[in-house]
Formats: sequence, structure tokens, C-alpha cells
Amino acid sequence: MAITNFSTVENCSSLGREKDTVVADLDGTLLRGRSSFPYFALIAFEAGGVLRLLFLLLCSPLAGILYYFVSESAGIQVLIFATFAGMKISDIESVARAVLPKFYSTDLHPTSYRVFSACGKRCVLTANPRIMVESFLKGFLETDLVLGTEIGTYKGRATGFVLKPGVLVGENKANALREAFGEVQPEIGLGDRHTDFPFMALCKEGYIVPPKPEVEAVTKDKLPKPVIFHDGRLVQKPTPLVALITILWIPIGIILSILRVAAGALLPMPVVYYAFLALGVRVTIKGTPPPPVKKSNDQSGVLFICSHRTLLDPIFLSTALGRPIAAVTYSVSRLSEIISPIKTVRLSRDRVTDASMIKKMLQEGDLAICPEGTTCREPFLLRFSAMFAELTDELVPVAMENRMSMFHGTTARGWKGMDTFYFFMNPSPEYVVNFLHKLPKELTCSSGKPSHEVANYIQRVIAATLSYECTTFTRKDKYTALAGNDGTVVDKSVKANKAMGC
Repeated sequence: MAITNFSTVENCSSLGREKDTVVADLDGTLLRGRSSFPYFALIAFEAGGVLRLLFLLLCSPLAGILYYFVSESAGIQVLIFATFAGMKISDIESVARAVLPKFYSTDLHPTSYRVFSACGKRCVLTANPRIMVESFLKGFLETDLVLGTEIGTYKGRATGFVLKPGVLVGENKANALREAFGEVQPEIGLGDRHTDFPFMALCKEGYIVPPKPEVEAVTKDKLPKPVIFHDGRLVQKPTPLVALITILWIPIGIILSILRVAAGALLPMPVVYYAFLALGVRVTIKGTPPPPVKKSNDQSGVLFICSHRTLLDPIFLSTALGRPIAAVTYSVSRLSEIISPIKTVRLSRDRVTDASMIKKMLQEGDLAICPEGTTCREPFLLRFSAMFAELTDELVPVAMENRMSMFHGTTARGWKGMDTFYFFMNPSPEYVVNFLHKLPKELTCSSGKPSHEVANYIQRVIAATLSYECTTFTRKDKYTALAGNDGTVVDKSVKANKAMGC
């Protein structure tokens, strides 16, 4: 049915839509971008590695030719096969849950989302595999129903082929809508191309989303549930050009990473700063670093309280100070221990045992600790453990920041031993080490302050310096969310921030 007299989405009112049902396409409609290649590329790289990404990139010209000159269905089937064939279903689900939401959430079309979010019942009808989009749509956009292409499986792995009725384009979309809604006619249909017209014609009102990729994406404060925790190694959305540059850079990045790791591990700490600078690693020092403490029998070393961005926080703290600072950590891989130029001690998670060990180390010298217990990529600080506040009055907060252009130096799903190498694989990574004022005596536990008040105060000071937001999320919350939580944990944020005065 060739119906082309649909109005543009700008003309769709979003007032009084609480009882209405909206059915929307995804690429080019709810999302600004009309191409789904970047999201297939994310799954290819994160679940299959660089060779899978290369295979997908090589297949993309064929997919494009088929898409534009033969049929949308044929082009999308090529992308699905190149991405999914042979992959474990569990790996696909993991990437869809922990990686894709971050990228989807930064590409939402403001006008179509205005209409979509105003309706009481929401349905997304997309040619993309359902397994790929459902976690984001239901977990972060509160979508009631997701109708997408179903992929074939065999013994827990994807075959790369699609199940009947095939890719959901054209009449297949309309048929899927009829099957889901029966005789009920949805109020609003949103699409962006002529193959969306058949399903839009089944709705009481149909609106076209014009191709305007230059429009500003929906800001994160307008999302029902912000994406606080996410995973994956790639920083940028892998368009075909970005994917090609990434593939070409990786061999160079590996060599550069090894050189940078070797410089940090083998050279004397006073010269590491200059070695990093020569190798393209920028270290920016702010504030006034405290001088080394002249030890006496009754004097404790300084305990540096650092925000936690990567496993390299204590290394760059030592680089900024020009002397090695021992660090305590909740978890560190064996490889990281081997290549670390500083002493690292693993905490046991037993409060009494850990407190005794930290006190002993402070008697020997200065010490670094990241009381969040895990990293967070977004501008949030997780809850600080209060244990450290009871152990010494020599507390120096340190606001740590880092900047990466290509690869994230953290992971929740992958091998943490590679975190250091991925960080140093970036063309020009940067760390900012901001030394704040030592905590006044009257704000420490020895002056009668409860340990949790001291910890919360330091968290607020660091958060204010970085313009971050305080939360009461913990390491457990992070790994629960990335392992398949329904997203309700994010709702703690608002109450937590108010309670802590952040």
C-alpha cells in the first residue's frame, strides 16, 4: 500500500497522549542515525574480536549494494550473518545488555522521542534483531513491546540466518503489527522511510521523521533511567570509517602499549613522567602534592584517597609524585601485579584483617586507596567505603580523571589483565591528577567524626572538584546491573543523591 501523505513528526502533538499507543521504527526514527552498521559493529568487536569486525567491514559494501539496489531485507541479512554467525547467544545478550545502551542512549532523536515518551503504551517495530535491541528499549526507554527480526540458533549459538517471516521490513512489519495488536488500531505510527508506510497505515495517525542527523540528541537527564554503568572497549561509535581506523590502528597500538607499559614498569619513578610524555601519554598535575613524610615511630604515612577511573590510578599518582606509592586494592589480576612498578596488596574484604594490614602499611610509608572499590566511566562517584577513615588522620583526597579517544581501559565482562594495555593503546591518553587539601584535623575521626561522615565528606569534595555526581551505588550494584539487572537499581540515584547532599 503506497501511502505517502503522512505529516512530519514535528506536527504530532504530545499533549494528552497518556492513554495512546505509539508504534515506532528504530533506526532513523527513534534514533537520529539511519544506519544500523555501528551497532552491528559493536557486537562484532565486543563479542567476536577485531577479526569479526574486519569481516563485517568487508561485507558492508555488499550489504549496501543489496540494501539500496535489491532490497532492504537482503542487505540487512548480510549484516546479520556477518555479525552473528557462530556467536554464542549468551555473548550477544551480554553485549546488548552492557554495551549497546550507552551508544543507543546518545543517539535518540529529540522530536520522535518527545512523542514516544508521551504515550502510555510504547511499541518498537524494527528490522534489527530483537535480541540486539530489547535490553535497551525495555530497560531504559520503558518500552512495553519490542517486535524485531528473530535470528536462528543451534546449540546455544546463532546460525546467522533469520527465522520466518524473515527480516521485518515492508509488509512483514505490517503483518507483525497485525499479529501483535489484532483488531486494535494503535493511535500513532512513526517511521522514516517508504518501507515503513505499510505499518504506519494501520495506525490512526502516521508521522514521518525527516532525515536530520544534525539535530541534537536527547540529553541524558530526559531519559527515564540514565545509563550509569556500561561496558565495552570502544569509546566511539564505530561507523565504517571509525571501524576501519580502529582496525588499522590496533597493530600500532599494541606496539605502543607495550613500550608504554615497559617504560612505566622498568624506569625509575622520577623519570616515568618524562618517559610517558615522550611516548605520547599526557599527565597533568593540579594542586600541590604533599612532600614525603619524614618517618618517626608515632607518625603515620599519608593515605591518598583517590577517585577510581582505571587500575592505573595509583601508577599515575606515583608518576605525579615522582616516587612509588604502595596501593591496596580489592581485586587485581596476576598480570597486573607482575607488570606493576609499585607494591600492590589485595584486600581480603574482612574489615578487621584489612584494617590491621593498612595500618601496618601506613607505618611503613604513604599509601593509596580507591574507596569506591570499582571503576565507573560516567561522571558519577560510587559509595566510598568508610573503613579507611578510622585508620589515620593523614588523609589527602585526590581527584583522578582520564581521557581516552579510542579504547576504554576498564572492563566488567572481559579479562581485567588487559585493562592496562587497552588504556595505553589509545593514541594519546591523558591522566589528570588533582591533589586537594589535606583533611583538617577537626574533620577526622580522631576529632569525634563518625567514619561514614568523613568518607561522605571526602566523596563530596572530590565530586565537586570533578563536577561529578555522588551516588550510593556500590561495586555489587555495578556488576548486578551489567549481569542482567532489570534496571530498577538506577532508581536509587535520586534518593541517594539527596540524602548525601550532593
